[in-house]
Amino acid sequence: MSGTSLDGVDAVLVDCSSSVPRLLASAWLPYPPLLRTQAARLQASGADELNLAARLANELAQKYAEATQQLLGMAGVSPQAVAAIGCHGQTVRHRPEAGYSIQLNNPALLAELTGITVVADFRSRDIAAGGQGAPLVPAFHAAVFGDPGLHRIILNIGGMANLTDLQPRRPPRGFDCGPGNVLLDAWMERNTGKRYDADGCWATRGYVQPALLEQLLAHPFFQQEPPRSCGRDEFNLAWLTSYLEAALRPEDVQATLLELTASSIAEAITHWCGIPDELLVCGGGVHNLALMERLRVLLPVRRIASTDFLGQPPDWVEASAFAWLAWRTVHRLPGNLPAATGARGPRILGAIYPA
Repeated sequence: MSGTSLDGVDAVLVDCSSSVPRLLASAWLPYPPLLRTQAARLQASGADELNLAARLANELAQKYAEATQQLLGMAGVSPQAVAAIGCHGQTVRHRPEAGYSIQLNNPALLAELTGITVVADFRSRDIAAGGQGAPLVPAFHAAVFGDPGLHRIILNIGGMANLTDLQPRRPPRGFDCGPGNVLLDAWMERNTGKRYDADGCWATRGYVQPALLEQLLAHPFFQQEPPRSCGRDEFNLAWLTSYLEAALRPEDVQATLLELTASSIAEAITHWCGIPDELLVCGGGVHNLALMERLRVLLPVRRIASTDFLGQPPDWVEASAFAWLAWRTVHRLPGNLPAATGARGPRILGAIYPA
């Protein structure tokens, strides 16, 4: 799995033979700086983009193969023992309203390099069925975290923030809340050269700017009813800087961006889901202590905790979800949740590239 943070590849080895998938091993492989720069460049139209996309797809497949080999080496597992690789690819455009979502990858090359069957292109079938193609993890969240006696929300704070609402006696549903870490990380890197704001410390040195926050929250996405999804097409540095005044201190902007993430999540939960019994958080945002504290202030939830609380390490939940989705594809089982994506019905997701 490689998400909108553009930081690297999450690789997991998952046993899907029981009712609850079991994480066996995990590894992370960082992207080299040039690959990150090129992937970011493809977020918008530009010169020679088709050639760059094709070359980058091959390079990504090589990185995915390297991550796979590193993971299996650590776990002491042979490629022959692996049923399939579920490879999401690197999202560079997500425009379901135009009928497409582009994840760069060369799954044929990945199958050739690893000798393992590859399942890829998960989002296209859902979009073809009238859905958003995202979020796709709610079906996994429902399978792993559902409890008939509790109203539980699973919140994934990656580049974007999305949630799965699991209520007793109601079908599960999910949707994107808005930006998660994407603006926080981008603004941090532009101003400090650091990839992320460790524990949210830089944000705590600033002051929230109410006028700027009001402008950012006026984005039409926040008024959309679920099912809804978003990406860097909506929330990016160009969009942010169009609202900035020269007099603003960088740390005040960071504080405001943290409040944007926290308040948009809180509003999405309050307005569309109701206050749950438990809010379990996964993704990189769970490590932002300042962000987690703001969520505790904004949401009167009895328990706000990491998914570790239920034995699922928060850094690997999304990658595990795509392993599970690949398993379902291989077994000809649907993987989307129409209540989350808006698709006309359940669909088998992805394309299979045999070893």
